[in-house]
Amino acid sequence: MTNELHREAGATGARLKVSAALERLHKLYPRMIDLKTDRLERLLADLGAPEKHLPPVVHVAGTNGKGSVCALARAVAEAAGLKAHVFTSPHLVRFNERIRLAGKLATDTQLAEALDAIEAANQANQITVFEAITAAALWLFSRIPADLCIIEVGLGGRLDATNVVSPTACAITSISLDHQDFLGNTLELIAGEKAGIIKPGIPVVTGYQPAEVLARIAAEAAQKGAPHLRRGLEWAVDSIATGMIFDGIALPRPALTGPHQIENAGIALTALRAAGFSITPQAMAAGLRAAEWPARLQKLQGKLAAMLPRGSDLWLDGAHNPGGAEILAQQLQAWGTPTTVILGMKQSKDVAEFIRIIAPHAACLYAVEEPEQHLALPVAQIIEASGGHAVPGPDLRGALAQITAPTRVLICGSLYLAGEVLKLDEAVTA
Repeated sequence: MTNELHREAGATGARLKVSAALERLHKLYPRMIDLKTDRLERLLADLGAPEKHLPPVVHVAGTNGKGSVCALARAVAEAAGLKAHVFTSPHLVRFNERIRLAGKLATDTQLAEALDAIEAANQANQITVFEAITAAALWLFSRIPADLCIIEVGLGGRLDATNVVSPTACAITSISLDHQDFLGNTLELIAGEKAGIIKPGIPVVTGYQPAEVLARIAAEAAQKGAPHLRRGLEWAVDSIATGMIFDGIALPRPALTGPHQIENAGIALTALRAAGFSITPQAMAAGLRAAEWPARLQKLQGKLAAMLPRGSDLWLDGAHNPGGAEILAQQLQAWGTPTTVILGMKQSKDVAEFIRIIAPHAACLYAVEEPEQHLALPVAQIIEASGGHAVPGPDLRGALAQITAPTRVLICGSLYLAGEVLKLDEAVTA
């Protein structure tokens, strides 16, 4: 009992150290986002250049689907017996979700040690918190043996903090309008920023893209002599009744819900192959079946789900931009029967366009705002943007309480809202 108490006290102490370090780091720079790499390059140099001592790196950019591609690549790699480091963002419930070390989420003790090293090397110089977190991940990745690193871009690509790595393969997932204030207001401009992760001679994988997007990526790849692996040309994936076909290999449908995950699976498999990993069909199948990625068409079965009438289903998705809304609209059509949508969004997002795409497929639309939801758009503004189509929740529990007949319910609009949903539902995150 005494040893258990000591371990519990130690874990609590490490967790508090992590929280305190993150709070200090948040104060070092006046803005949350400032797309440059020079601050991080300085810090990494003072840390001994951990980014130069990594296992083979698969670097993943895109507007929608990049997190799913990372999750699918990790699951397949692990099914093949490989140990993978993974860096993703944002986290939904616990900060530890961002960093996975050789197959396991980073512990509070490991995070505390890494953040101590970052603060000591940084010496209170200006740096954004995401840059510091990226440095912590790379520092840990360089110290713990693994077979590969899977790294998700935070924002954009060209000037993103993760773009300090030297990848073995790159992947660019679906691109649509989002973060226009940082990346540009056209698909071509945004594609140019995403394509900034392409390195000379390093293969880059893409799925289907709008013509102007594909042309911009292709031009960047050609300029850098990077092999461009395009869906439908250099690789192929298709949905079939029993699952999917990837380059002639029959495989099960990915465990992640939605027809779009077929393409994400193909991108993940092609990226692993481009990085030099030979994965057997058996490992591919096992990995696709095992893949998990919270808040991406995730079915909930906890406390919030229990509030609904018997026979109802509760689903959660973090889609928050027009491209994500299009994917959800396809899924709502595929379900075929009426779905009640509960929507909460971040202040900077194009809520009117999101609603325009979703509303025709929603039997009812509730607008919500959770007290702890980061930069939540007020309920009144969501209703105004909907043209009066939405009705006030005004929060998750309030919206669910208004549902009196069995139905399917989809909560969407924000990854920050998704994090609050998972806390309230007490769902387990991967």
